[in-house]
Amino acid sequence: MSETSIIPYLFFGGRAEEALDFYTKQLGAKVDMVMRFSESPVAAPPGMLQDGFENKVMHASFQIHGITLFASDGCDDKSTFSGFRLALTLPTAAEVTKAFNALAEGGKVDMPLVETFWSPLYGQVTDKFNLGWMLMVPTPPMPPTS
Repeated sequence: MSETSIIPYLFFGGRAEEALDFYTKQLGAKVDMVMRFSESPVAAPPGMLQDGFENKVMHASFQIHGITLFASDGCDDKSTFSGFRLALTLPTAAEVTKAFNALAEGGKVDMPLVETFWSPLYGQVTDKFNLGWMLMVPTPPMPPTS
């Protein structure tokens, strides 16, 4: 990882372990590490964690198609995803369709897979963790102009 980066940090409101398992099964994610609140070298301040969160995920690092993301349960079960989507670009229509259908399992299709002016295949889905995704095949490069 370079010294400068932006890495999405996703808070799953007590469902991080379930989410990591889901993304591993559905998208072939690779979990690099998981640390629970109970494993922290410094205890959380009193009242910071919701009761029952002691063994929840404090921090996890995982990769989807080589892209690093971070995850946590957060400090309570009130985490929500709002105002953004993760955009996943895959090289083929078959891969996009497979990932789209996998993410839609237990979630909802917001925009079915269709051809658009910016992509041969594009769609939007919200997965069962209420995380929004945009999936697409990249537009073929334009031929050079002379």
